[in-house]
Amino acid sequence: MRILQALPALNSGGVERGTVEFAADLVKRGHESFVVSNGGPMANQLRDQGSNHIQMPIHRKNPASFGQILPVRKLLRELRPDIVHVRSRMPAWIIFLAMKTLPARARPAVVSTFHGMYSVSPYSAIMTRADHLIAVSECVADYVRNNYPVAESRLTVIHRGVDVDAFRQRELSPQWLDGWFRQHPQLAGKRIVMMPGRISRWKGHMDFLGMMAQLVEQRPDCHGVIAGGAEPGKEHFLTELKQQRARLNLTDKVSFLGQRNDMTELYLLADVVCHMSTRPEPFGRTITEALASGTPVVGYNRGGAAEILQACFRDGLVTPDNTSEFAGAVGRMLEAGPAMISIPYRFRREAQTQATLQVYQQVLQQSAGQT
Repeated sequence: MRILQALPALNSGGVERGTVEFAADLVKRGHESFVVSNGGPMANQLRDQGSNHIQMPIHRKNPASFGQILPVRKLLRELRPDIVHVRSRMPAWIIFLAMKTLPARARPAVVSTFHGMYSVSPYSAIMTRADHLIAVSECVADYVRNNYPVAESRLTVIHRGVDVDAFRQRELSPQWLDGWFRQHPQLAGKRIVMMPGRISRWKGHMDFLGMMAQLVEQRPDCHGVIAGGAEPGKEHFLTELKQQRARLNLTDKVSFLGQRNDMTELYLLADVVCHMSTRPEPFGRTITEALASGTPVVGYNRGGAAEILQACFRDGLVTPDNTSEFAGAVGRMLEAGPAMISIPYRFRREAQTQATLQVYQQVLQQSAGQT
C-alpha cells in the first residue's frame, strides 16, 4: 500500500512520535510511506527510517492555510496514495477540500484518528467525514459516539502502542550515569519521583508541586524531576511553576530538566513516575512507556490514563485531584518491592500497527466494492 499521513508539524509530542513510529513500521512491512506536514525536528528521523516527507504549511488554524488546497490537490494527483490518514483537523480540512475537485476514481480512501476530545464544532466534525475513524482510547471513542452521528461500524478503538522491548530489560550505562550525576549532582543518593510531559497548564504540574511539598515532609530523601520543555508561547507558565516551587520551599527538592531525548534512561532512573493531568487525557503515552520500563506509575483515575492503569497496574490509581492521596500512594511505591506490572498486547506497538493496517484493508475493500 501507499500511505500518506497528514499532520500539522513534526515537533515533539505524542501525535508526532506516533506518526514517525508508525511510518517506520510501514516501511519495515514493505509499504510506501509518505508524510505531509510543516516539518520540524522529527522530519530527519522520518526520512532516515525510509519514509518520504513533503513539507507544506498545513498547520495554521486560519484561512491562510486554505491556500494549500491546490498544492495538496496536486500532491494527491502525483502520489496517488491508497490511503490518506489525517491526524489533525486543519490538515483534514485541506485534504477533503483538495479531494473535492478530484475525479471519483482518483480519490484515495481516508482514515482519521481522534487523538483527543476535540471541541464539538463544525470545525472538528471534519474528522468524522473519513471513511473510517480511529479513537486512541475507549474514553475518546465514547466522546465521539456522544457528540457525533457516527455509525459503530465506522469507529475502531486502537490504543497507542509502545515498543515494550525498547524499554524492558535495559540497564543504565555507566557513561550515561556519570554524565547524569555530573550535570545533576544534587540528585545523588535521592529517590527520584518524575513527572514527564511538556509544560502545559492542564498537564498537572501545579498539582505535582503540591504533591511533592507533602511528600518531602515524610520522605526528605525524595527529589522531584519535571522532564519536558515549554512549548513556544507557554514560557510564562514555566515561570509560574518556578515561582510556585520557591513559594513551597522546593527549590532544592524539584528540578526542571527541560526537553529531553533520553526518556528511555530517565524512566529506568526514576523510582516512581507521576501522571496528574487536570482533565481527562485521551491516552497517556508516558504511562505505558514507564510501565514498560518496569517503573511504577501513580495517576489520577480518569480518562485514557486510567484505562492504561486499570489494565496494567491498578495499584497506581488514585482519586482525581487528591494530592494528599497521591503523595501517600507515591510513598507506598517507594517502600514496596518490584512492581507487578503487565502490559496487555493491545497496548503494544505491534498491536497498534497491525490493527491500523487491518482498518486500511477494510476501507480499501469497501471502496473496491463501491466502484
